[in-house]
Amino acid sequence: MLEISRLFDFPYYQLEKYNLKEALATKYNGEWVKTSTQEYINKANTISRALLRLGVKPNDKIAVISMSNRTEWNIMDIGILQLGAQNVPIYPTISEEDYAYVLNHSEAKYCFVSCSEVYAKVKAVKTKIPSLIEIYSFDDVNECKNWNEVLELGKDNSNQDKVEQLKANVKTEDLATIIYTSGTTGKPKGVMLSHKNLVSNALGSFKRIPIEYGNSVALSFLPLCHVYERMLIYLYQYCGASIYYAPLDQISDYAKEAKPHVMTAVPRLLEKVYDKIIAKGNSLSGIKKGLFFWAVKVGLAYKPYRENGWWYEQKLALARKLIFSKWKAGLGGNLSVMASGSAALQPRLARIFNAAGFGVMEGYGLTETSPVISVNDMRNGGFKIGTVGKLLEHTEVKIADDGEICVKGPQVMIGYYKDPEKTAEVLKDGYFHTGDIGKIDEEGFLKITDRKKEIFKTSGGKYVAPQLIENKFKESSYIEQLMVVGEGEKMPAAIIQPDFEHLKRWAKKKGITFKDNDELISNEKVQQKFQQQVDIANEVFAKWEKVKQFRLTSDVWSIEAGHLTPTMKLKRKIVKSIYQDLYNSIYNH
Repeated sequence: MLEISRLFDFPYYQLEKYNLKEALATKYNGEWVKTSTQEYINKANTISRALLRLGVKPNDKIAVISMSNRTEWNIMDIGILQLGAQNVPIYPTISEEDYAYVLNHSEAKYCFVSCSEVYAKVKAVKTKIPSLIEIYSFDDVNECKNWNEVLELGKDNSNQDKVEQLKANVKTEDLATIIYTSGTTGKPKGVMLSHKNLVSNALGSFKRIPIEYGNSVALSFLPLCHVYERMLIYLYQYCGASIYYAPLDQISDYAKEAKPHVMTAVPRLLEKVYDKIIAKGNSLSGIKKGLFFWAVKVGLAYKPYRENGWWYEQKLALARKLIFSKWKAGLGGNLSVMASGSAALQPRLARIFNAAGFGVMEGYGLTETSPVISVNDMRNGGFKIGTVGKLLEHTEVKIADDGEICVKGPQVMIGYYKDPEKTAEVLKDGYFHTGDIGKIDEEGFLKITDRKKEIFKTSGGKYVAPQLIENKFKESSYIEQLMVVGEGEKMPAAIIQPDFEHLKRWAKKKGITFKDNDELISNEKVQQKFQQQVDIANEVFAKWEKVKQFRLTSDVWSIEAGHLTPTMKLKRKIVKSIYQDLYNSIYNH
């Protein structure tokens, strides 16, 4: 078999071993369009030949910006990489200012966009980007050249020998991609990842995903511009899994059609799925409702490896048959592995989803580590709730004196593009300093406790780890988002964005009338309800960690409004500045 050492080796390996009829599937105008492994490779070669004719050389940068995952992304990716050029994926919803920064900083020569919305943003800044020659769109967009022109240009295969020559020249240590992290502060940093970084991570992570090779379906909806989903796309190709693409807002509908065995998730998504399921349960009545919440109670007590004993397993089997099977049917019926990453997963969600048979396995990593450092795996005792699993092979972690996780391994980035100073700050003696605080237990499981930069000290000299508190509070179905504050202040407090869908249902039942969100959150009964939720969450924390006061916000926190990064992490400084008045009212500033 072909030995994989570069990213473009994956589809060729798939062709040799599995030769799928349905390697990639995307829906256009309500119809699934399926691409075989052979067609995928043929089109990638067509793109490579066309890019050569457009003057693209090794180490040139090509930007790809897509609103949702689609087959064209993969074809462009392989077509670019085969030439020794670099694919620079850009998150579609960032500001025009950030578009201009990334395109300029990377000196992108060409830009491929998905649709009119992305085209409008790139077009608005094009004059500020001297390196950018042309923009092409996958969709038909007025005034924009279409990518079919590029495919047409590559049809003539007389320069395929040149493509083969350039492919042969690409080494595993060569730069493959620059991924700009959305950073919670300052300008995006360009993370340089080599073929080796991503190949080693895909092959290492592959050993932790229990699916049937050559005969499984993966559903992909997390953005391909993020290293997490992108690495898994290479892994799926290696497993011979058919990849079906879905838009983020229609996961359930697409899952029912694709019937996936595996998909990735982020905790926020799992929280929303769980809240929707519980809301459905609340709408039931009588025996059905009683049975539903009995099953939930069983699920929340779940422990792996039959730790709860024989009688619990009997109850679990019954709960799966009567209730959880319906949950699974809502996502196609076959789902047995969900890799969760990008933020901490609440242990209760790990319990309930594993009880339901979804196989949620939490992992840990960063863009700078391609991304996986560790991941849980149900097999061979490799799963422990509340941890991010055991380290991937060839990965070494040392915990610094201050608790920071430092990583060494083949997945650690080359460095930050054009930024030796920032690179030197995080890469020391071959170890990447993650900025996360954690520990490895006696069984070799890694546990993350907080972000080093986010831990703060109150004026009383006590340290507070906000992420731990925030995760506990978000177990309440009334809380969508919250941020713990209090650095240098006398006590911790929280700024909370309610889950308005859930809150409005509750308010209606209680006969509370309101004309808008402002009126709703200022209602005395609503304030009392949130005080009750805060009191419940506070119970598990030490006196100095308890949230003493809170303020509710009437608007919804979003990526577009700047509250959150594209991976749904809080932009703490920005959230604080948006709600400075609320903050001041808490501490009487």
